Amino acid sequence: MAVSLLHVPVDLGDQSYSIEIGSGNLAQLPAVVQQLADVSHAIVISDSEVRPLYAESVSQSLEAAGLRVDLLEIAAGESSKAAETVAHLWNALLQAGADRFSVVVAVGGGVVGDLAGFVAASYARGIRFVQAPTTLLAQVDSSVGGKVGINLAGGKNMVGAFWQPAAVVIDTETLTSLPDRQFSAGLAEVVKYGVIMDPDFFSLLEQQAAAIWERDAETLRSVVAHCCQLKAEVVAEDERETSGRRAILNYGHTFCHAIEALSGYGTILHGEAVSIGMICASRLAASMGRIESAVTDRQLALLAQFQLPVQLPDLDVEEMIQLMRRDKKSQHGELRFVLPASLGQVELVEGVDLELVRSAIQESQAG
Repeated sequence: MAVSLLHVPVDLGDQSYSIEIGSGNLAQLPAVVQQLADVSHAIVISDSEVRPLYAESVSQSLEAAGLRVDLLEIAAGESSKAAETVAHLWNALLQAGADRFSVVVAVGGGVVGDLAGFVAASYARGIRFVQAPTTLLAQVDSSVGGKVGINLAGGKNMVGAFWQPAAVVIDTETLTSLPDRQFSAGLAEVVKYGVIMDPDFFSLLEQQAAAIWERDAETLRSVVAHCCQLKAEVVAEDERETSGRRAILNYGHTFCHAIEALSGYGTILHGEAVSIGMICASRLAASMGRIESAVTDRQLALLAQFQLPVQLPDLDVEEMIQLMRRDKKSQHGELRFVLPASLGQVELVEGVDLELVRSAIQESQAG
């Protein structure tokens, strides 16, 4: 039975929706889907690891609610975020008789959500979808805000769309089945919110690090809800990244995406690469005189408490820089970085000296 149900609104005019956060509330997903107008068919998309844990029971509960249901499975892992998988799912939807009165239900982590959302955005020029994220990273970040897409070999999330979900249902009980490494990876995005927007939240994370790591249910619900609230505020201000406000959510990600691409997608988890990328960006900011080294030191200490890597793998520096030039924040081939001005405030900075970028990478490789 769900307890302490929290609702976070995402205010986007006629595309507004609510994020429902609770414990045990995945069972209420059929009621959420039934609230959507003219839905009689659900396509549940999950991966090979999450399917037996949650997706099969979700499918059964949707069928029990009177919906026609098709359950589609993809291979677990970042490598599934590829054009080949999208084509496979498009054809599966066609075979299932999906139309604009169908709804895609994404049950899984960020890969499932990004991929299923892109399929929903592009099939029949767009059908509705609902997010049911089962990993911490997806619950606090990728399931909220409508960014959906896939990777190219040379760039992460380079093909995609803005396609808002009709609803997001977050059941923090799913985090109990998450391996420590996956849980840890999600905490990188949690730490990010404190650095970019909320120094008091960062301090709270420092104080509650032990309870968070032990996956205390009430603490996790509160942390997830606060992260969703912070992201919802940014998305409401800048849904499609036209003002630059939403770019703050990409703190550490310019380095992160290059790390993932060079290492081979899935070798280093996204959250692990975010952790390393934040430290690279913080060191870069410190070398530019934008922050004191203590800001970096506090991030290092908290990330270490959450068992996250902070040392950059031995990757080729020039290859990293070339990949960073393809980052979506780059303009005319020139690098732009989200860098801290203080703990709780970041800015989009351009015209950064490449020698300082190289030095930040090399310092992070040395640990």
